[in-house]
Amino acid sequence: MSDFDDDKLAVCFKALGHPARLAILRALADEERCCCGDIVGRLPLAQSTVSQHLQILREAGLIRGKAEGRKSRYCLDRAAFLALGEGTTALLDMIVDPMAGMACCKTEEKASL
Repeated sequence: MSDFDDDKLAVCFKALGHPARLAILRALADEERCCCGDIVGRLPLAQSTVSQHLQILREAGLIRGKAEGRKSRYCLDRAAFLALGEGTTALLDMIVDPMAGMACCKTEEKASL
């Protein structure tokens, strides 16, 4: 079972809901650590835009950042992604389980007859 509650899942899903942030995650997955400038060099986005997206991913707990001099280096929080995967799997298992919603559907079917 996952430690992710619905609020945490929603924050992570929202953070993952932008193509630029997915591209940033792919860039971080290719490297152990990246500074913002490295990511900017791989994407057709301004530095300020990349910084905003990095902040959203960081606030969601999906990446970590560390100041190194005048630069900040970022990396994936792989433990957070494992927990997100477990939380997502638990949610999807509930949704696709054909028995999970049977009681409410039967009640609705009887009421409509």
